Amino acid sequence: MARLALLSVSNKTGLVELARRLVEEFGFDLISSGGTAHTLKDAGLPVTKVSDYTGSPEILGGRVKTLHPRIHGGILARRDVPQDVEDLAAQQIRPIDLVVVNLYPFQQTIAKPNVTLAEAIEQIDIGGPAMLRASAKNFAHLTVLCNPDQYEGYLQNLRQNSDASLEFRQACALAAFRHTAEYDRAIAAYLEGDVPSTFTLSGEPVQALRYGENPHQPASWYQTTTTTGWAAATKLQGKELSYNNLVDLEAARRIIAEFTADGSPAAAILKHTNPCGAALGDTLVEAYTKAFNADSVSAFGGIVALNRAIDAATASELSKTFLECIVAPGCEPDAQVILSKKQNLRVLVLPDFQSGPAQTVKAIAGGFLVQTSDDTIAPPDQWKLVTEKYPTAADLEELLFAWKICKHVKSNAIVVTRDRATLGVGAGQMNRVGSVKIALEQAGEQASGAVLASDGFFPFDDSVRTAAAAGIRAIVQPGGSLRDQDSITAANELGIVMVLTGMRHFLH
Repeated sequence: MARLALLSVSNKTGLVELARRLVEEFGFDLISSGGTAHTLKDAGLPVTKVSDYTGSPEILGGRVKTLHPRIHGGILARRDVPQDVEDLAAQQIRPIDLVVVNLYPFQQTIAKPNVTLAEAIEQIDIGGPAMLRASAKNFAHLTVLCNPDQYEGYLQNLRQNSDASLEFRQACALAAFRHTAEYDRAIAAYLEGDVPSTFTLSGEPVQALRYGENPHQPASWYQTTTTTGWAAATKLQGKELSYNNLVDLEAARRIIAEFTADGSPAAAILKHTNPCGAALGDTLVEAYTKAFNADSVSAFGGIVALNRAIDAATASELSKTFLECIVAPGCEPDAQVILSKKQNLRVLVLPDFQSGPAQTVKAIAGGFLVQTSDDTIAPPDQWKLVTEKYPTAADLEELLFAWKICKHVKSNAIVVTRDRATLGVGAGQMNRVGSVKIALEQAGEQASGAVLASDGFFPFDDSVRTAAAAGIRAIVQPGGSLRDQDSITAANELGIVMVLTGMRHFLH
């Protein structure tokens, strides 16, 4: 008797070619339902509709199609259990050798603007998950495919062994259980709304990494989506990405996301997730050169992020120092030729810098913490001008640049900038006074006429006086201290501008 395949898919990528190979190359009989059956018939393939096979019509507007003993009996029967074989014969049920199922597009539906609850509910698949779980449970006797990427592997198994190997079937079963688990998680999260009673984090493995932050720590990379993020990036050249590379690259992406591709060219150089240099320029090479010159010592071995496609001029400058990774939304052919001379340099193209995680997650003993990502910047027209001396339009532009960079520096964070380039960065100190001193010492004489940003308020006026003594002309900080007035009074006494954003950006 010919082998029997059941095909019922929402994503029809590769469906017709798979079905054609099953019929013409391996002699399968096909049963199918709904739109899948129509697609196969339109392609000229012999297919039996599920309703004809079961003798029961589709009912409830298609809600019930495959929920039938002739389907699930054929899937769940154990071929090495005599009672199961007898039951199949008594009920005139054929064993099913292959199940190809993927699910209604629930996640794509709820991602659409203004989708209604009723529309979302109709995209909750019932028969599909039931068939996937039943098939995965019985992987010892049949194969289940839930992703078009698996089709060629299955056909290769048939060509080599006349049937799928047990190892392949088990791997496909695992993929099916992961698929239904992720599907159910998405439904539960949608129905729970903005404050879920449970939070589930799941992802598909991308690759095992050489190690984590240190060589004694095993590490792996997982993806939650294939359409955006680092799994969707193209690596043009270089060694494999490491754990630390990916952590730094994500920090770099967050900074460059502040500067869209339709704005000024932007460059950021990071070490250990902190920017050691960041700048805007009239050209990309100018932006990179300014960022590099901000701290050329720390830039050695750094991660570079750019908001424009890499051109030849920028590539030439990039190739002058040792860098770990470069990421940009594109890379021109002549730039790629220049960079290819440094074979170990990792060069990535990430088309979409703006799409990041909606939440950030941190593990703690016995659990984890979840918060919405810090994707907001209060614009200057919402800032509070608190000093007698008001900022000019140019001051506000510079203060906004400093504020955007400061947001991405580990707390306590202080950033000194001028001409839309960092001059000094004080990161991760245990007190704000220490961060101010580090940033001003790094800026040196260039601090005169520059601006200063602080991610948190000043609880005392000492940092304001230190900044003024170095020549800082304007300060942006969130405010909110009980002693804000002390800092404001000191700024007025010293003749500098101070603005309060009303929003802090701690980064721990």
